[in-house]
Amino acid sequence: MTAGAFPIHHKPTQPAPDGGQGGASLQAGPPRITPLRELQLLESYRRGGQQAHQALSELLVAYQRRIYSICYRMIRNVDEASDLTQDALVKVLEGLESYDGRSKLSTWVIRVTMNCCLSHLRKAKVREHDSLEALPGGSASARTANPAEWGPSHAGGSAGSSHKSHLRGREPQPAESVQQSQTRAMVTQALDSLDVDTRAILVLRDLQDLDYQQLAEVLEVPVGTVKSRLFRARAALRETVEKLEPGSEAPNR
Repeated sequence: MTAGAFPIHHKPTQPAPDGGQGGASLQAGPPRITPLRELQLLESYRRGGQQAHQALSELLVAYQRRIYSICYRMIRNVDEASDLTQDALVKVLEGLESYDGRSKLSTWVIRVTMNCCLSHLRKAKVREHDSLEALPGGSASARTANPAEWGPSHAGGSAGSSHKSHLRGREPQPAESVQQSQTRAMVTQALDSLDVDTRAILVLRDLQDLDYQQLAEVLEVPVGTVKSRLFRARAALRETVEKLEPGSEAPNR
């Protein structure tokens, strides 16, 4: 079955899956299927026949929402995340025949998705670097050296700025609720400012709840490396959040 023969509905009905930054939560999607059901569907798909398309459809629909969640948390742009969801679903579809079962299907799907995100972000960084270097007297390093000075439009795309506008425009709330919203916005901005590999491990561990073994399989590194990377990533996030806190002094240029 070719990718074009399967109707992949990659545009979510709501923009963001996190119920906070970037918009309202996604409408409730299908529940995650069990590993046993995954294997049953995969076997049915590989057998072919009349049940193959139905099995494939159930598999991809079950993963569509999670794939979009990962893409949005990494990209922080609704349209680009939707396009990347389409790309990831197609790659999953194309790779099912060669999936060898050495890791859980869910882990393999997440690895395919994250690889799509990392490739997209690295290409975007190269394009941004080239465009900044082309400006008269411009330097990419001058624009990227200090994450604490980045505005939400740079660090978090339209999601961060729209979130702050939403805070300003809505009815007054109790101080605690406002503080929680501002803290979430700072953490999101800090996360977006980290390098893509650091952001990836935080998204997978703290937002997607992958355990160390799953992280090792997705990132294709030993478990010990996962633990050390995660420790450094959390330290980097904490340091960046502290720089973004009101009243903190930005480092000297």
